[in-house]
This record gives sequence, C-alpha cells and structure tokens, in this order.
Amino acid sequence: LMKPVPMKSIDKINDLTTVEGSENVLHSPQNINRTEIDGAYAKYVLCVLVIVSILNFMDRSIIGVLVEDIKRDLNLSDTDIGFLGGTAFTVFYATFGIALGRMADVWNRKKLITLGLGVWSAMTALSGLARSFFPLAACRFGVGVGEASASPAIYSMLYDYFSPRYRTSVMAIYLCGASIGGGLGIFLGGQILESWNVAWPNANAAPFGLKGWQAVFMIVGLPGIIVAFWVSTLREPVRGQGDGILSEPHPHPFQEAATILLSMLPIANLWLFSKSKTGRKIVFINLGSAIVIALTSYALADVTGDTLQWFALSIGIYAAFSWTQALAIRDPVVFAMLFKCKALRYIIIGDALISFNLGISFWIIPFFQRYYQISVADISAVLGIGNMLVGIAGVIVGGILADYLRFRTGRGKLYVYFLGVIFATFSLFVLITASKLFIAYAAALFAAFTISMSFAPIMSTVNDLVLPRARATTMGFFLMVTLLSGTALGPYFVGYISDSLTITGIDAGESLRQGMLCALLMPAAGGIFIIQAIRHIESDEKNLISRAQGFGENI
Repeated sequence: LMKPVPMKSIDKINDLTTVEGSENVLHSPQNINRTEIDGAYAKYVLCVLVIVSILNFMDRSIIGVLVEDIKRDLNLSDTDIGFLGGTAFTVFYATFGIALGRMADVWNRKKLITLGLGVWSAMTALSGLARSFFPLAACRFGVGVGEASASPAIYSMLYDYFSPRYRTSVMAIYLCGASIGGGLGIFLGGQILESWNVAWPNANAAPFGLKGWQAVFMIVGLPGIIVAFWVSTLREPVRGQGDGILSEPHPHPFQEAATILLSMLPIANLWLFSKSKTGRKIVFINLGSAIVIALTSYALADVTGDTLQWFALSIGIYAAFSWTQALAIRDPVVFAMLFKCKALRYIIIGDALISFNLGISFWIIPFFQRYYQISVADISAVLGIGNMLVGIAGVIVGGILADYLRFRTGRGKLYVYFLGVIFATFSLFVLITASKLFIAYAAALFAAFTISMSFAPIMSTVNDLVLPRARATTMGFFLMVTLLSGTALGPYFVGYISDSLTITGIDAGESLRQGMLCALLMPAAGGIFIIQAIRHIESDEKNLISRAQGFGENI
C-alpha cells in the first residue's frame, strides 16, 4: 500500500516537478501566479462551478417532482420510491465519493469534474428510457457515481483559488448552485411534466412514445454533457497555493484511486490488508465487522421485507468501514486528523442525524399533492421559484454571517450552522402539522432558507479542520457518512412508515404526514452533538499544524 506524499511549506520548496500525464504541477514560490488567488480568473472559475452545482442538484433532485407519476406508471410503493430517491443514489455516491475524493487530492481536479459531469448527465437522460423499477434504479446508481466526483474536487479547487479570508463567502456563492438547481429542478420538472401530460395524454402518441416523467429526465439531463466540455477548458490551480502549503504531485494517481476502491471490495481488501504489519489483526476485525453487518442487514430485511434496501445499504456501510481501515494503514496522519479531532467527530455524527431533514424534504411535493390535493404544476410554481430565491438568500446570509462571526469568535461558523439547523427542524415541524395551505407553503420556504443557511458554514468548517492535501478525502468521507445515514435512510424511513400506515386503512396523505413527523426525531438528536462540537472547535482549529506534526506530518 502506498505511503502518503509528504507536504512542504511554501518557503521550503525549491524544486519544480511535473508528473507525466498530470497537470498537477508544483511551482516554486517565485513562479506562483499570486494574482490568480482571489483574482478575476478565480471568480470566473467560481461562476462555471456554480453552473456545475446547478446541474448537479437539478439532476439529483428532479425525481422528487416525478414521484407520483413514476409510482403510478411503474406500480411502485412509497418504500420503492424511498429507495430510488435515497438509497439507490446515495450508496453509490457515498462509496465512490471516497475513492474519487482521494482522486481529487492526487489528480487533476478539472478533468475529474468534467468526467463526472458527463457521466451523471448521461445517466439522468437514460433514466428517461427506463420502463421498470430495476433499470431506473441502475440509472440512479450511475447518477450517484458521476456526482460523487464533483463536490470533493470542487471544494478543493475553490480553496486553492481563494484565500482564507473569503472562503466561507465563496462556499456560500458556490452553494447557491444547490438552491438554484433544486428550485429549478422543481419548477422545470413540474411545468414540463404537466405540459407534456396535457399535450399527450396518450403516451403512444407522444414523441418517441415518452411519458411525461421520462421526458423530464431526458430534457434536464442532456445539457450537462455540453457543459462538461466547457469545464474541460478551466485551468487547474496549484494545490495548496491559497494556504502557502504545497503538496508534491502524486506519481501514480490512478493506482492510488484503484487502491482505494480495492480496499472497499470484499476479498480484494483482505489481500491488501494482509500486506500490512498488523495484517492478521486487521483482517480479523474486517471479517468480524462483515459478519455483524450482514446479520444486521438480514434481520432488517426479514422484518421489513425490503431485501434490496438493506443489501445496498450494508454494502455502503461495509465499504466505509473497510476504507477507514485502509486509510489507517496508508495514511495514518489523515486518519488521525479525521478520527482524533473531537470537533470533527461530533460534526460528522451530528450532521449525519441532521441530514434526515433532507430526507424529509424529499417528500414535500408528494405530501402537498396527497394531503392538499394540489397539482404538481401549482406546487412547482410556488416551491420551485420560492426555493430558488430563499435558498440563494439563505446560503449568502449564512456565508456572510459565518465569516463575520468567525473574525470575532472561533465558534462563529458553527453558531450559524446550529442556528440554521434549529430553525429548519422547527419549520419542517410546522409544515407537517399545519392545517392551512398558506402556512404549509410559508414553512416550506422558511425551511429551505434555513437549511441553505447552514450549508456554507459546515462545509467550510470541515475543510478548516484538515490539511490541504486531505481536504477532498475528508469531504468525501464527511459526505459519505452524512449520505449513508440521513439521505439514504431518510426517504426510505418515511416511505416505509407511510406504507405501513396505509395498509391499516389510513389515508395516503395522513400516512405520509406521520412518516415525515417521525423522521424529525433524528435532527433533534443531532443538535446535541453539534453543541459538543462548538465546545472544541476553537482549540482544534487553532492547533491544526501542531496536531498534524504530532501525528507525523512533515511540515
């Protein structure tokens, strides 16, 4: 297993090296273009990456608008929809996110984003050709793999184009793409779906025989392939230039990423682990964990009857555990920075529980359709445009407020994040329990604002707690844990409760409402861990370099 490439401070780099097949080039301090940091080209790159983010979240979230049509045409249950909207996408996103996150730390990030954008856009378009559950699930798997390449690479790239003073604001601007993409997906999806169904009530007479939801997938997916060519024209920044800590180019980036993937695959990972100094112990622990995960998965599948859900989720959990073992062998410094940082541990656990809010949000449009008997076009007009506006406002307010408070207290960013989480959870509670439509709409929009407000502070804080050479890897792990818990389980959890109550004769709208209400318990529990993170954030961030040196980093 490969040893990590050492990191050097900027004043100690005297040599200039280029790795064949990679644009990840080291520069001497004299040759670094410092005007590139915070400059006009950096802002141009930010604008392009915001567009990538828009497409990312539009393709990811579009299925939420199409739930009722997909459910009816393919004869699916809420549990099936929860799997498609959560687990099918999330397990592959989270699992490949680790390997591709590492790839972003050692290879050309621009190329990685380009390839990923092309893949997830193509798979979104291919979803429009699905005629049954399993082909649609396979396309969602592909969307997950493609989108896994984006976030870690983009965060790492932006950190190298902007100085620490502006990073949270930059993260906020970039994350506006999530709000625009999510809102645009709702608006366009609803309008296209309704217009298509009105124009061609008989799908056989429609162009290419497509039903409305199939046409939506194809229309929103294809533009991303064109944008991928645009992304390929961007310049790759010098890694670590924004911090004055440069990393040497990795000699074998593809081999490094392949090693990460192999470390998560059964049998192959055991062979890799056996090569380490404590091979027997690691193999024994890995096998023991595999047995526990398999037995737990079997028990849950037996109780719920959802074998595919728990089989897929168990794969993701096992892959995550195996990856942590491999990281401890390959790069003990990064492993220690991840798992021996109190603030980061509490943030990861807390955010994993808080992300159930996003799982609840997946069901908001079907909830309005069932509970209030409103058409998808009417809902998409209100929530699509509304979510875009309040989402952008929330992200910008959260980023600026976090930067403002950060220069007054080291806890500033987490204060903003915690505030956003509290208000978002309360807003979702009001939405679910409201007796009047306008109150439910207002609560949904305020929830979108406060959820968006928390994005930039938490993403920036996670990056602040690790070394530049490990940022993409850390983001990959952070997103994996968050997604495997709240985003994978959230939609399924709500759907399963909804189906269970519907079987007893309860109205479909009320069943869904009860499922969403039960899921709110998780974010409430997550807030407790964030409070603990706030207690430790100042010391852990202040001692970043000394902690890294203590773990063996050569700085």
